[in-house]
Amino acid sequence: MFVRSILALSLSCLLTGTALAASTAEQPLTPKKVAAPVEDPIDPLAVESSASNVETEISPQEQQDLNKAADTLQNLEQTESKNSETAQAPTATTTITTAPTKVASNPNAPKASWTLDGMNNASWYENIGKGQFPVYARAHVMLNNSHASPGAIDGSSGMNTLKAIASFQQMNGIKPTGELTKETWDALIAKQGNKPAFVEYTLTDADLKGPYAASIPRDYALQAKMKGLYYTRVTEMLGEKFHMDEDFLKKLNPKATFKKAGEKIIVTNIRNDLPENIHLIVAHKGAKQLYLFNAQNQMVGSFPATIGSSDTPSPTGTYKVTGVAPNPWYGYSPSNFLQGNNRKPLSLPPGPNGPVGNIWIGLSKKSFGIHGTPNPSAISKTASHGCIRLTNWDANDLGRKVKSGVTVKFLE
Repeated sequence: MFVRSILALSLSCLLTGTALAASTAEQPLTPKKVAAPVEDPIDPLAVESSASNVETEISPQEQQDLNKAADTLQNLEQTESKNSETAQAPTATTTITTAPTKVASNPNAPKASWTLDGMNNASWYENIGKGQFPVYARAHVMLNNSHASPGAIDGSSGMNTLKAIASFQQMNGIKPTGELTKETWDALIAKQGNKPAFVEYTLTDADLKGPYAASIPRDYALQAKMKGLYYTRVTEMLGEKFHMDEDFLKKLNPKATFKKAGEKIIVTNIRNDLPENIHLIVAHKGAKQLYLFNAQNQMVGSFPATIGSSDTPSPTGTYKVTGVAPNPWYGYSPSNFLQGNNRKPLSLPPGPNGPVGNIWIGLSKKSFGIHGTPNPSAISKTASHGCIRLTNWDANDLGRKVKSGVTVKFLE
């Protein structure tokens, strides 16, 4: 019931940041231990001053700006009653076949297949329903490319899909219902232009070379002994590279071995180019969503997010971004939470399978930040240790554009 919670917003504070942008280009994983690993939840760029950990004071003009942002979010109307069926996850019996098949029980549904042409030519139809269909797969790519992230692309209906559609509708002047209407579909097609949603990709020697880890042990003490918390397999790396659920990638390519350079596979045709002018970030705990606004108080992006838990809740109030750290070392401290039998501090090496993924966006609330995750398909479906967790690709997308001083507002 994410939209119902949005109707009860009580935004209060806003700060306009003017600091220079941190360098956030995605870097090769070359672990280099820092002098003093930071604690979990980590914050390598925390502001150690009297201003740290204190909510931001704002001017009347800034308050007015924030009120406008609140009005925008309040326009995301209640959707669960009309779209509850569409928002359900596909059942365990859902399968993907390469042969053309009707994608729904609706007699008016067009034929579509899980081939390259089938997904690129999938078209909208009435009463799509819940499940895993080519029309959703194409919609997921177009939503991703319009900065309304559906999370891990898997061609399925679900709450992350509903939230992405509602955000896209809000950003494009369409009544935000969360339903994939004909008007919404046409707007997605118009923004996508001539770009196909799916393309053929050829595996390279670099893809196969890695580096890869044989496995990632659950125990932090064992992780601390590793050279890097790398991907463990080619399909995991490719899934993140193309913003895809790993199982979905495999199902689209049932004959692929993912072991030979030159092998051709079907992948998404995605991009990472958020607008430059990110002015305000709203972390909505009830919606399990991160919303981005520009200086004109227009919503310009949204990501599904895991925001704290009942045991380690996220903070309340208004803070600011203090900087960005790609490939951070992770400092585990048993004083924050106990992992297994680990009762001593540990320093874990960088990598996409690290506890905070491969990027950290620090906040002025000490030991809290926005970061990636080793489990992208679980985003907005699980809990975090108080921070804002995104998929690695969404976190990197944000990290490349966010500037120090940008306001982050936590909402219940």
